[in-house]
Amino acid sequence: MLVWLLREFAPLLQQMESATSGDSRVFLTARTALASVTSFLLAILLGPIAIKWLKSRFRERIDSASETLNKIHENKKDTPTMGGIFIVAAVVIAVSLWGDLTSRFVQLALFITVTFGSLGAYDDWIKLSTKKNGITAKQKMFIQLMLACVVAVGLYFHQRDMPNGLALIWPIGNASLWLGTAFIGWAMLVIVGSSNAVNLTDGLDGLASGCMVLAASAFAGLTYLSGHAVMAEYLSIPAVQGAGELTIVMGALVGATLGFLWFNCYPAQVFMGDTGALPIGALLGLAALVTRQEVLLLIVGGIFVIETLSVIFQVAWFRLTGKRLIRCSPLHNHYLFQGQHELKIVVRFWISSALLAVVAIASLKIR
Repeated sequence: MLVWLLREFAPLLQQMESATSGDSRVFLTARTALASVTSFLLAILLGPIAIKWLKSRFRERIDSASETLNKIHENKKDTPTMGGIFIVAAVVIAVSLWGDLTSRFVQLALFITVTFGSLGAYDDWIKLSTKKNGITAKQKMFIQLMLACVVAVGLYFHQRDMPNGLALIWPIGNASLWLGTAFIGWAMLVIVGSSNAVNLTDGLDGLASGCMVLAASAFAGLTYLSGHAVMAEYLSIPAVQGAGELTIVMGALVGATLGFLWFNCYPAQVFMGDTGALPIGALLGLAALVTRQEVLLLIVGGIFVIETLSVIFQVAWFRLTGKRLIRCSPLHNHYLFQGQHELKIVVRFWISSALLAVVAIASLKIR
């Protein structure tokens, strides 16, 4: 909206040209900050209203396959869930206000936010209004793949003529592998994988939201740098025309998630649910694809990766040996079973996530 208004006033725009950032013509840094603050304030303002509404309709049901885990989480019963609705609302409003809505990257980000959020909300609604455990895993995966396919095809046609636009790049040494049309399948895998990884991590008060703030902040920096040709050349990372506009989205995501964390920190007043976890995870995957930093996503989102691997290895090991590799997956549940306090586990995961984000950004200069 703001970008459109400024473009309508050419004389004013000419005066502002000297203050540009990278390939964005209108105050990218300021708009990112405004998007972050706007989404944070919206989440803070919408939070109490949403929590009150959710409390009367959608309360958490403690009904996992583990009786021990059910007992540990017994005090969380009836906590409002589907709190991701005000993360989604805050991101969409902030990006609509401060982002360039003609940008293909911004359009795809809004598509992900709305569609993955709607899928998560539907899944949560099924869980909470029936005795079913949401839609089936196959149904959810199929819908996620179809949504991711739309985004992947959009990225493919937008980036195919860009230098390294369809290349898989190894950050250290800048070795690359041209994917061609295989990029579409790869992009689908990254988006769906990232979406589900965040969803699996969302099991303790403030765990997924706190780690997401740190990971999204790192990718806000990466999208900004990738969209600035001079900085990208200095750091020897792919310069992606238009990537700067995705910084607005990532800034809004950081602000909205911080606002949500205000209510989600221990003891949580509201849970994110699939409504929030699915879209914010997918947005992280989109940022990695746009900046061509999918490998770096494994480091930045290391907590999400480890949590996912703990589930995969647990299932595989149990099928192979009939025994459990860890006491309960995902990994955060293993520490709960050891008797560690939930808050201690969460803060330690936050610290680990912060260190991983620092390591990832620092690795940009390792050549």
